[in-house]
Amino acid sequence: MNASTFGFLFTGILLNAAAQLLLKMGTNAVGAIHLTAENWFSTGLKLATQLPIIGGLSCYVISVVVWIIGLSRVDVTIAYPLLSLGYILNAIGAWYFLGEAVSAQRILAIVVIIVGVILLTRS
Repeated sequence: MNASTFGFLFTGILLNAAAQLLLKMGTNAVGAIHLTAENWFSTGLKLATQLPIIGGLSCYVISVVVWIIGLSRVDVTIAYPLLSLGYILNAIGAWYFLGEAVSAQRILAIVVIIVGVILLTRS
C-alpha cells in the first residue's frame, strides 16, 4: 500500500472517529434519549439542531467519499481491518475531549490493535 492510499484510508478513519466524538458531544448536550410515541418528533428536532450532531453527520458523509477512494486502491481485506484504528482514536479523543476514563485494560486492548494494524500493513 502506498502513502497516498494509506492517506485516503486514514483520513476516512479520522473523519469517522471525529463523527463519533461529535455525535457524543451532541447527545451530551441533549441528555439521555428516551423515545416515546409522544416525544419522538420533538426529540428528533432537538437532535437535528445540535451543531455537533450536524458536524458529526457531515464528517460521516465526507468519510464515506474518502473511504471509497481509498478502497478503490486496495483490497478490502487490508482496508477494512484498518478501521480498528478508529477504536484507538476514539479512546484517545473520548479521554481528551469528553473526560472519559481509559483503564489499563483498554490501554492493553489498544496496544493489541496497534500490533495487529502493523502486522496487517506489512502483509
